[in-house]
Amino acid sequence: MRNSLDATASRDVVIEFLSDAAICMSNLSRQSEDFIIWNSSEFFFVELPDKLTTGSSIMPQKKNPDVLELIRGKTGRVYGNLVAVLTVVKGLPMAYNRDLQEDKEPVFDAVKTLKGSIIGMTKIVQGLKPRKEMMEKAAGGFALATDLANYLVRKGMPFRDAHHVVGQIVGYLTGQNRELESITLEELKKFSDLFEEDALSILSPYYVADARKSYGGTAKERVIEQINFWKERLKGD
Repeated sequence: MRNSLDATASRDVVIEFLSDAAICMSNLSRQSEDFIIWNSSEFFFVELPDKLTTGSSIMPQKKNPDVLELIRGKTGRVYGNLVAVLTVVKGLPMAYNRDLQEDKEPVFDAVKTLKGSIIGMTKIVQGLKPRKEMMEKAAGGFALATDLANYLVRKGMPFRDAHHVVGQIVGYLTGQNRELESITLEELKKFSDLFEEDALSILSPYYVADARKSYGGTAKERVIEQINFWKERLKGD
């Protein structure tokens, strides 16, 4: 330390660690929420490993995502540790004060909580079973409408007009209880002469994902690029 008074008074390193721990727990909590929702019967995008869930005391068909709920719940505990230390130091004069002994327990608790949460999430990810057919079903439909509007823009139509045209198409199909993928070229041409045969090829979640080729995008090549990057990064660590 460059200053002896600051050396005894500063708890910046503790606060920075607790801040990092709180941010990490925040991301783990959000990931937990995603997995909890995706595992629900309304979505069923993933199936959680049996050994990390428990049965319901009354509903035999239910699997409770206990590990994920605990991670989500313990996030507030780490937030509290950060706020506790910030509160301790906020009104102290420089140099050592006995109040600073209160920095130990929040750090030890945050380390234990964060470590357990990371281990729990790692086991969840390792045992997770994706349900491709359910995700494919959810990815289609009117979620593809924006790309249909972008198609018209590439043909020279201003976006505000393309937005209006595709809105009419969505209303037309909704009134017939149909999905966007069911539309024919003849029907598309009723709304705009700019539609051609290639317009039908974009009505696919695979096309929509692969169209986002910018860095960090959803295109398959970009996703594989990131997977390989993190594999190498983790191997190095």
